Amino acid sequence: MQPAVAALVSSGLVFIATSAKSEDASWGCQVLLCAASQNPSWHGVAYCVPPMTKLISAMKRPGFSWPICHEANAGKPGHEVYEECPAGTTIGYSPQGDNDWQGEPDQCTRTINVCQSSGNRDVSMQDAGAITREVYGDGNDGCLQQITTPRPRRADPYFFDILNDEGVKQRFWFNLNH
Repeated sequence: MQPAVAALVSSGLVFIATSAKSEDASWGCQVLLCAASQNPSWHGVAYCVPPMTKLISAMKRPGFSWPICHEANAGKPGHEVYEECPAGTTIGYSPQGDNDWQGEPDQCTRTINVCQSSGNRDVSMQDAGAITREVYGDGNDGCLQQITTPRPRRADPYFFDILNDEGVKQRFWFNLNH
């Protein structure tokens, strides 16, 4: 067993029988162990490359079903493409299609009162890639502006929530990039 995987098993991810080796684990448990590897990520653990490469390949086939680690009582991973928006902003949606149909939650929006914000006359220039628009019908005679910026994407968009040996859930983020 590789040191990084052994450290995971001994640090609370003890869901495979203690007498079993990680190499003998089911594919679902191998994937779970490898996805939970943080430093290094699964990419840097030789044991993890084959089961994760097998997973990535299997995901491309029709009828793919995520391999489950029943011993860990873990199902499929969660998936969150975007980071949280910075403090002071809210999640916004890009308009798509006819009638500005609400698309993905891929924007961060903040509303400011430019009439009351001294020194913020040109706030839109402070944010690279920002789109600024006035908010009409707000009762402030066009003083409110919404500044929208692209929402940051996660480098590791998949996660497993795994109970540690103390019964507390820990979130392990991972990616499936080669």
